[in-house]
Amino acid sequence: MKIVDIRHITVPIQSDMANAFINFSKMDVSVLAIVTDEVRDGRTVIGYGFNSNGRYAQPGILSHRIIPRVLDSEPDTLVDPETGHLDPGLIWTASMRDEKPGGHGDRAVAVGILDMASWDLAAKLAGISVQQLIAERSPAGIGTANKKVWVYAAGGYYYPDRGIDALQDEMKRYLAMGYRTVKMKIGGASLADDIRRIEAVLSILPDGATLAVDANGRFDTEQAVEYARALEQLPLHWYEEPTDPLDYEALGIVAENYTGVLATGENLLSRHEATNLIRYGGLRSDRDVLQMDSALSYGFTEYQRTLSMLTGYGWDAARCVPHGGHQFNLAIAAGCGLGGSESYPGIFEPFGGFADGDEVQDGFITLPDVPGIGLEEKSSLAPVLAQLGNSN
Repeated sequence: MKIVDIRHITVPIQSDMANAFINFSKMDVSVLAIVTDEVRDGRTVIGYGFNSNGRYAQPGILSHRIIPRVLDSEPDTLVDPETGHLDPGLIWTASMRDEKPGGHGDRAVAVGILDMASWDLAAKLAGISVQQLIAERSPAGIGTANKKVWVYAAGGYYYPDRGIDALQDEMKRYLAMGYRTVKMKIGGASLADDIRRIEAVLSILPDGATLAVDANGRFDTEQAVEYARALEQLPLHWYEEPTDPLDYEALGIVAENYTGVLATGENLLSRHEATNLIRYGGLRSDRDVLQMDSALSYGFTEYQRTLSMLTGYGWDAARCVPHGGHQFNLAIAAGCGLGGSESYPGIFEPFGGFADGDEVQDGFITLPDVPGIGLEEKSSLAPVLAQLGNSN
């Protein structure tokens, strides 16, 4: 068994929405396929992967460094001798050959794309869902994957032509879809305007539904604390990423001034950055939420090491709710017993969202029980996958 080709394309995300920091109108995504010489039911076995939203496509790093190292490896060095199958950990090691420590950045995203495809491939070769493969074989796995996962609807972006009425209507749509927690952006307007927006959403939530807010790292320490003191008076699910993701001192100061739940971590691109967050960020393991995203931080092969680190510092996996809003992070949550996963209903298509037919019920969603991640179960992804060999 061997890899015969690794292909990738760049696909745009077309949207006029913005958060407190960036406009998504020029955002794009790398989509990658690992093609093997294995044939099942008359079809070539292919693993697919892509990066989560918020980071750009990585064609240069993939083409220049990551992919050639894997293709230049001796085929046997990528195969698990026990299963005889291509192994995500061995593929990951090959892709990182001759890379120095540190300097994570876009490299972490490129490797994460390849690693997602590796896990999709490994589960297809094993003939089981990726969540069950993770549950059974990963050190972070729980043995038997959870059948359903808590999800929340992330939206509430700033649009140039939408006001508070449109924001309320958006949140009502998410509630009608079965979500019980919704999230909106803050920091792109004045504090007074953001409080009006927040109160408007809170006013339409039914009993048992909650609202989280996300500043996307916009604030300096003083602004973040000012918001914290204002938000303290409101019944929020969490206050997300108030400061720059690497300013651990500032985050600790916010934690000292906010008794509610803080959430952060989506912009940390390595296990080592996550370790520094836990050591120096002032977070509280009894309440705060960690949002590290494997697809942006060297993949699940690295993320399982992050989970091991968290255990060593006394954090429960249930405090982890990955960013990303796609099927792979949902599967990781099911296989590792995480607290949940982000969701982007109708946003960042075709990459955001879950398999066709999977409905959110009372805040939870089930996962497709098919070999691999189940990306082929999402019809809007079919034209993209077809460009990489899905019809082969």
